[in-house]
Amino acid sequence: MNAKSKKTFLKPGMPEIIGNNVLDCHPEPARSLLADMLENPRTNVYTVEKEGVKKLIFQTPWYDEGEYAGFMELSMVLPEVIPNRVRKPKP
Repeated sequence: MNAKSKKTFLKPGMPEIIGNNVLDCHPEPARSLLADMLENPRTNVYTVEKEGVKKLIFQTPWYDEGEYAGFMELSMVLPEVIPNRVRKPKP
């Protein structure tokens, strides 16, 4: 976890977040989804909005020396308006 991630998820009175079970940090239905992702590695991508801030969440399997070791998550704040550019193949 980077510093921003720790600050986001560390709850008052919690001395440390590293070493905790990721499933204990999530309510349902996210908990069941993450448990299934740990058993059946796959990518999960979605957007979420909280307190007016919209984020893109990208969760994907993580491998250590070729062995599945869990998943990693990228959380990116999205601007209110995002241009969508459609690229067409060259003829």
